[in-house]
Amino acid sequence: MEEVLNLYEQEYDPQRPVVCFDERPCQLLGDIIAPIHMKPGKVLRQDYHYGRNGTCVTMLAFEPLSGKRIVCVKEQKTKKDYALFMEALAQAYPEAEKIVLIQDNLNTHNPSSFYETFSSEQAFELTQRFQMCYTPKKASWLNMAELEFAALVRQCLDRRLGNIEVFAKEVQAWAKERNRKKITVSWQFTKNNAREKFNRFYKDVSNY
Repeated sequence: MEEVLNLYEQEYDPQRPVVCFDERPCQLLGDIIAPIHMKPGKVLRQDYHYGRNGTCVTMLAFEPLSGKRIVCVKEQKTKKDYALFMEALAQAYPEAEKIVLIQDNLNTHNPSSFYETFSSEQAFELTQRFQMCYTPKKASWLNMAELEFAALVRQCLDRRLGNIEVFAKEVQAWAKERNRKKITVSWQFTKNNAREKFNRFYKDVSNY
């Protein structure tokens, strides 16, 4: 926890950008009965019946100090999907010496995914682009990508998107608009806050 919080307290450094990554499974929901189009002064009329058209996965990387985010929609989340996304993320920061990557401890979120996807030379080079930092188990609230997903759900996924092509198009449009506005996050919870709030847990650890 303190390692993550310490990274959040650092000043912006384009050579070592702090990027938060997470992924979210999403349902593809379509209309069974076509909704009635809106008219002036009238809301959209939509039947409560809907059809489940499978699922997809949204991958999201968010740099909270610059307001930059990269999203990708996949049919599933495999080691290959993760590796390809990380390759694209590395290419998005060509001038950075090292990308400080904050993510959870999912079994696909490690360099082994690179070696299972690329040649050993490519995998090693990609590994060198990242400094991987993991949030503690059951502490996803420490990952600022969660804040972006909350915004995505409220602003984009608050309607039925029945197939992966439409879903991906809408998610990309949402990200493009957020990037245009350069929406950032000012993280307020510091190491000192953690030490005060979780004081009894610190004492428990020190007793071992």
